[in-house]
Amino acid sequence: MKSTVEQLSPTRVKINVEVPFDELKPNFDRAYRKIAQQVRIPGFRPGKVPAPVLESRIGRGPVLEEVVNEAIPAKYIEAVQAEQVRALGQPDFEVTKLEDREVLEFTAEVDVRPEIEIPDLSDVTIAVDDIELTDDEVEEQLNELRARFGTLVGVDRPAQQGDFVSIDLSAEVDGEPVEDAATEGLSYEIGSGQLVEGIDEALIGLSKDESATFTTKLLAGKYAGQEAQVTVTARSIKQRELPEADDEFAQMASEFDTIDELRDDLRERLRRVKRMQQGVQARDKVLEALLEAADVPVPEGVVQAEVANRKHEAMHQLADTHDDEELLNRALEASGQDPKQWHEELRSEAEKTVRTQLLLDSIADAENVTVDDNELTERIVYQAQRFGISPDEYVQRAQQSGQLGAIYADIRRGKALAGVVRKVKVTDASGNEVDLSDLFGGEEQQAGDDGGKDAGEAKAGEQATDA
Repeated sequence: MKSTVEQLSPTRVKINVEVPFDELKPNFDRAYRKIAQQVRIPGFRPGKVPAPVLESRIGRGPVLEEVVNEAIPAKYIEAVQAEQVRALGQPDFEVTKLEDREVLEFTAEVDVRPEIEIPDLSDVTIAVDDIELTDDEVEEQLNELRARFGTLVGVDRPAQQGDFVSIDLSAEVDGEPVEDAATEGLSYEIGSGQLVEGIDEALIGLSKDESATFTTKLLAGKYAGQEAQVTVTARSIKQRELPEADDEFAQMASEFDTIDELRDDLRERLRRVKRMQQGVQARDKVLEALLEAADVPVPEGVVQAEVANRKHEAMHQLADTHDDEELLNRALEASGQDPKQWHEELRSEAEKTVRTQLLLDSIADAENVTVDDNELTERIVYQAQRFGISPDEYVQRAQQSGQLGAIYADIRRGKALAGVVRKVKVTDASGNEVDLSDLFGGEEQQAGDDGGKDAGEAKAGEQATDA
């Protein structure tokens, strides 16, 4: 087999492949066996028809078609490996010459990773926010903890902001009931904003078993984007009562004996969170600096695939339907968004994602970044916890969807970005130098350590590529 590569653009090549027929003998053998199983010729058992007899009955054409369809993808992969082409996405094949018993020639046009000059950020200084911690923030954390131990108590009064109500819902559009919007016994916290616009105002002031009707735009389903008359009925009203913030609560809710010790612990936890936020901010600013300084051509086919994936997800999340762009646009309008602007922003975000991935892949190659089994296992466990499933189930789903390679790539990109962050000077808004080695690791430390997982490796890959 012979192959050559033509550079069509910085992000696309044409691979020319020439395959002599003597290399296709295994393909012909498989083609004869496959076709022999599908035809019935008197005097021969299925699958036992000799090749000459088979060709005399069905002709040479079907055999050649089977051979070509099987051989081209395999020979393409051989050519990609031989020519060290960094292919992205699926190729476009074209048979340019087929001389029976002589030669098969075809071309494959495919997007490729462009050559990228990696910018040097060693002299760049990144500024992050100061760590500011107030007593109000500590009290907010304490109140959230108290809320976890709070109890819901029924009240004999009209509903107020913050109450928990059990509600029945029904809706009509032009007098037609909307089945998807009907429900009974739904628990809802007034003011949470988790349901349709206008429901909080309708509920406030209702007593038990009272109803109110309001007009709102539906966000999903068959009538997405259309105005509906929604009727809500309050079946029960409860308020949350919080335990007293005292030593007894501290002993019940934590390992501490006093409420002051609990407050000190919450303060320290908040401080660690803000340190991680500094790390995330530094990482994001470093990534922006890289993207601004680097010239990264984007392969159009890869961008289009990213746009299609994002649009597909949005259709199911916003329109609750299967690839109906009209319903998607109506759902966008119902949520106050301009469809044209949304599509433009989607395209822009897809381009940025592809640029980010290509740039971080190039940095990872230049720095010889690798991913070991422990790092892959940590990411799998981390992701499984996020989705509330077991690691085994997460791996099974990833294998079925072909995402294990993407997980590996995300970890590698995260490590590459962390390596750049370690080389950049970081200061806070007050001008003090910020040491992020505990988040991203020192020069001698691998960036996948437990100490830096949350703000560094566990999030850098997935958040960087989602930028």
